Amino acid sequence: MAGAEAAALGWIHGTLVNLHPRRVGVSFCNPPLTGSGFWRKEKLARLPHPLGHPPGPLVMTILFCMLLDPVLLLTQGRHDPPAVEGVPGLQMKFDPRTMELSWDCAENTTSLECVMIHEEKGEIRRQLKNKECHCKFLDYSLHGGVTFMVKVNTTQGLITEKLVYTNPGGEDTAAQNFSCFIYNVSFMNCTWARGPAAPEDVQYFLYIQNSKKKVVQECPQYIEASGTHVGCYVNDLSWLSFYNYFLVNGTSRHIGIQFFDSILSTKKIEVYSAPRNVSVNCNASHCLVAWGRPRTRQALSARDFKYQLHIEKQNKEHTGNQLIDVSGDLENKYNFPCPEPRAKHTVKIRTSDARAERWGPWSQPLEFGSTKPAASFVHVYVLVVLGTLVCALILSCVLKRKQMTTSQMATNSRN
Repeated sequence: MAGAEAAALGWIHGTLVNLHPRRVGVSFCNPPLTGSGFWRKEKLARLPHPLGHPPGPLVMTILFCMLLDPVLLLTQGRHDPPAVEGVPGLQMKFDPRTMELSWDCAENTTSLECVMIHEEKGEIRRQLKNKECHCKFLDYSLHGGVTFMVKVNTTQGLITEKLVYTNPGGEDTAAQNFSCFIYNVSFMNCTWARGPAAPEDVQYFLYIQNSKKKVVQECPQYIEASGTHVGCYVNDLSWLSFYNYFLVNGTSRHIGIQFFDSILSTKKIEVYSAPRNVSVNCNASHCLVAWGRPRTRQALSARDFKYQLHIEKQNKEHTGNQLIDVSGDLENKYNFPCPEPRAKHTVKIRTSDARAERWGPWSQPLEFGSTKPAASFVHVYVLVVLGTLVCALILSCVLKRKQMTTSQMATNSRN
């Protein structure tokens, strides 16, 4: 009987080593709205009867106790270094609504550090105070999946635990090429494309949450292509903050759809309007172009702007164009030589963020100069030529008459 019991104990250990809970990630605002991720335990397969003699009472007692103890199953299922004996798991939880990671703290534990391992940003670390049992990772996207790690110190040693937050759904089913831009201060347009592996019946939904976590709004007006949402118009931006969280998730009757999320700054996605109050004043040799700042969502300094002037000169013989970049700290003025008589000119101006060249629309063209510059030059030229010819004829007549008079006086003196 002793040999059979030893064989049964070895078989029990081999059977249970792969039974462990795993983290299942879920996205917030996925209709219907769900909470944070949850734990799911895999069902225990029916244990096969070992070969040889039937197990004795001692083996059955041990097996029964192991099946009732989830902590033992969790410990044997981990591939990480074994936890300190006698210390329970930290029961890590992540809430994507608040971006908060939390865990259980015993009286004899001291939290040292929590870490997010991000696909694009790498490791983001948060130092913890003595008794803190939570940390936040604001302004980070989750669609690439993240891994959380917590280190705590106990009287029995250092404990490190990990939690994986995944993006559930079929690969390449999430919305792609997502972008948003703000126009005319109060209008926003967002667009995206269908995932390459998304099924035909896929439908996407956009949710926007401001950084204060107080307002969540679904897209009020979708843009459709073949019945699928591929964009959104938002006409009221008063509730947006400087940073905002954008989430595009989807539904299908066939497979799960992965979500896409992004943190965007309203300053970085705003396309500035054209400058206001454009004017041109000229003297005999130069012209001065002046303009006012465009309207923006945030109060910005002069150095945040860059301007581009398009000056066009037109006449019957030649058309010339100039594109001039002007820094925002030059008092919104540009002086250039343009002597009289000057031909007809037009000028228009557009604005961009000084740090990211993203040009907005052009202002209305403004005209200055003569409407018929070429004709005035012809008239002057004709007058000059005619005057020269007249002067030449008069001079020729005077010289000829003088010559005739001189000849006549010479003839009279000889006689």
